Amino acid sequence: MATAKNVLWIMADQLRWDYLSCYGHPTLKTPNIDRLAERGVRFDRAYVQSPICGPSRMSFYTGRYVRSHGATWNGFPLRVGEPTLGDHLRENGVDCVLVGKTHMIPDTVGMKRLGIDPESIIGVHTAECGFTPFERDDGMHPDDHYDVDSRYDEYLREQGLGGSNPWEEWANSAEDDDGELVSGWLMENANRPARVPEEHSETPYLTQRGIEFIEGAGDKPWLCHLSYIKPHWPYIVPPPYHDMYGPEDILPPVRSNAERMTDHPVYSAWQNHRVCKAFARDEVRERVIPAYMGLVKQLDDQMGVLFDYLEKSGRMDDTMIVFSSDHGDYLGDHWLGEKDLFHDASARIPLIVYDPRSEADATRGTATDALVEGIDLAPTFLDFYASEAKPHILEGLSLEPLLHGKSVTWRDYAISEYDYATRQSRLDLDLDQADARLLMIFDGRWKYIHAEGFRPLLFDLETDPDEVVDLGAEPAHEEVRARLHEALFAWARRHHSRITRTPQQVDRMAAGGEPPGILIGFWDEEDLRESGRKITYRKPD
Repeated sequence: MATAKNVLWIMADQLRWDYLSCYGHPTLKTPNIDRLAERGVRFDRAYVQSPICGPSRMSFYTGRYVRSHGATWNGFPLRVGEPTLGDHLRENGVDCVLVGKTHMIPDTVGMKRLGIDPESIIGVHTAECGFTPFERDDGMHPDDHYDVDSRYDEYLREQGLGGSNPWEEWANSAEDDDGELVSGWLMENANRPARVPEEHSETPYLTQRGIEFIEGAGDKPWLCHLSYIKPHWPYIVPPPYHDMYGPEDILPPVRSNAERMTDHPVYSAWQNHRVCKAFARDEVRERVIPAYMGLVKQLDDQMGVLFDYLEKSGRMDDTMIVFSSDHGDYLGDHWLGEKDLFHDASARIPLIVYDPRSEADATRGTATDALVEGIDLAPTFLDFYASEAKPHILEGLSLEPLLHGKSVTWRDYAISEYDYATRQSRLDLDLDQADARLLMIFDGRWKYIHAEGFRPLLFDLETDPDEVVDLGAEPAHEEVRARLHEALFAWARRHHSRITRTPQQVDRMAAGGEPPGILIGFWDEEDLRESGRKITYRKPD
């Protein structure tokens, strides 16, 4: 086996943890992702730091909680100077490269204030969340598209799939029974095949771009973040995946009438979102979920292409492979659509790690129920490259002991946060934007959700694994709520922003007392001698 030196970090956007066969889906078979799990470790209780794209990814990329890095919502820039995984890895001679999506918005105001040229190397890394972009593609290209200038549109034109907006006209469109163009934005069209030929659709395209990077990477160690934009909406997929699944493959919705009639103001307000009202309808679920499953199946097939390439090229021997997602998708469970809240359908993710090193042989093909957070990947990657640990910056825990079967003291809780200041729910509830905050703490059984200004929600996943019974107001569970509230408060009281001094530096400062030449509290020369310190007197000129 070659010396392990690379990391391929695969992320699928909006992929539910339970829509893979290795996590138990009964009708959606994903043999290639399962194949990775057979060679690595499957983490069965992995949670994101926020159940929405932007802040979740910023936590992955910084190794820090949302309250620490401050990019609390989509389109909220990661501030200039916030250390990223790429910053840490480059210190050790490792290239940190992006192929696909980050949802990163640059802090242009901060860059301008500090005189950082956006075209410089520092400017590019600052604007791209620490990555060197091989190809940036955030996945949606409407006419007033994001500031990300995707190469995919030009690629489609090169294949003869032109138009003023090739993505909109081919990847995000279908044809109706009369041959007229219909949009993938409309969920009623989810059962129709996307016009783009499958081999030129977004998922195969990103696979090929990832392979192109690896083939040209050379001998220098690298981390490649291969970040797929599917199965995120729009829910439209090219043939043959558009009709692989039907109503018989759809799992019944996980929801109860009690949830529908909830007295919790935040939960009730969320059910009034347009997307949630849509997914509460069975006809929407029956139209969308087969397309979502088709997108997942296409992704798995592309994992087969990718893993076959890695095997044939020898890269499987020297490359750690991580498969994850940035959050889930309610798909009508709990009367909700999209993501946002903290049920497992939204905040829990698939996470599989294949470590090529012999130290991981004993754990191959195993699963663990250790509570894992997205921020754990950054310190895991630093460990993989034998980099200096940075516990004063990185708030996660390295997964290396779990990958190598070592006994280790692990966390008791997983934390996730949500800032809904920009959401319609905040306006409906007449909240100040500073109070539109939700925090989740989960101890492996009890999931407690603090809703600022309202009573908490509480779920017992031991007796209620579907999370349909809210115990947040039940007198019998007051002790549990108090314990978890205090644990959440203890987490909030920790240092989250003291990152410019290492623990070793702080210990040396404590042991050394006052800075050299500074004397505070001494009475006389004898007092000074007893302390072991002295004053150096200078003769007058």
